[in-house]
Amino acid sequence: MDYSVIDRYIDRLIEDTTPEAPIWNIENIRHGKAPAWNYIDGCMMNSLYSIYQQTGNKKYIDFIDKFVDYYVFDDGSIRGYELETYNLDNINEGRILFDLYRETGKEKYRKAADLLYEQIKGQPRTGTGNFWHKKIYPNQVWLDGLYMAQVFYTRYESEFNNCKNYSDIVGQFQSVYDNMYDKQKRLYYHGWDWSKEAFWADKTTGLSKSFWLRSVGWYTVGLVDAIGYFVGHEDLKAKLVAIFKETIEGLEQYIDKEGHMFYQVVDQIGREGNYLETSGSAMISYAMMKGARLGIIDKRFAKVGEGVFNGICNKYLTETEGKLNLGGICLVAGLGPENNRRRDGTFEYYISEPVVENDAKGTGPFVMAYTELMQIK
Repeated sequence: MDYSVIDRYIDRLIEDTTPEAPIWNIENIRHGKAPAWNYIDGCMMNSLYSIYQQTGNKKYIDFIDKFVDYYVFDDGSIRGYELETYNLDNINEGRILFDLYRETGKEKYRKAADLLYEQIKGQPRTGTGNFWHKKIYPNQVWLDGLYMAQVFYTRYESEFNNCKNYSDIVGQFQSVYDNMYDKQKRLYYHGWDWSKEAFWADKTTGLSKSFWLRSVGWYTVGLVDAIGYFVGHEDLKAKLVAIFKETIEGLEQYIDKEGHMFYQVVDQIGREGNYLETSGSAMISYAMMKGARLGIIDKRFAKVGEGVFNGICNKYLTETEGKLNLGGICLVAGLGPENNRRRDGTFEYYISEPVVENDAKGTGPFVMAYTELMQIK
């Protein structure tokens, strides 16, 4: 296919965005929220930096710097960020701070990274040593959180802390594999409550009920990105590689043979109401292509990942009145809290959430996958 349309799509996202009102943050737009540091913008910043790395086009780094500069103040404090909420989602955008600090030399980006690391140091943990997903979700581990926090954590250790806490990072991934992976289905459950007290949790295992695609996608990207930032310590890295390899090999069987994508509820292929979903498919496509490039999974997965990417383009990349749009993106999904029992982790819940166009939870991973494809071609 003609991939140049994707370049036009990325340009449109940039041109129609200001730091105060990013076009891709559909959640904020719908709820009229004031601009604040968030993981959704982080998805786009990280993906645009990948495009900059591949093209060298200065417009991307200039855009990123202008965008993040609005959110990070000179003393390193961050617009709308509250450390005491201990929300792992708020760590994700911190990944771009390392790149901006290196590119611009602005000391405030290093200070902001230090601030987020303070959250890492104080984040509440389960009895197994895993970070709680948020302070309001005691003892809960969500797959999403492994992407949100562990990649930043790995980068900070690699660049600023002499890799001192690598074993903690590996231990948290290992615990998720040990407690959340279904070896028969070869899939991970979305959530796990160590205390087994959440209304959505199985009273014996603590696990949620379903395999939500985007959560699995977050986890695969978290794994492959953390592996990519490891410096030395090959014994610890090998443990992550083994988990990643088993995860990717298990996922391959769930690719829809006609649409070449994954379903919103991964194992319920063809079930009424289920649909091929963009964001999780893009994440796994990226993880497959990057893993193959790094040589940590079989090289054939580069082609498998490319096939998934093309499936997304064929089904959901459309043009209306001269404007490109990316559809098929689940807007949001989660588990609880107690006062929101609709979010119960069932199949019916996951297919009930809105499906939108151009939200960064889909566009960010789509652009990330595109940057991997650029390295294949």
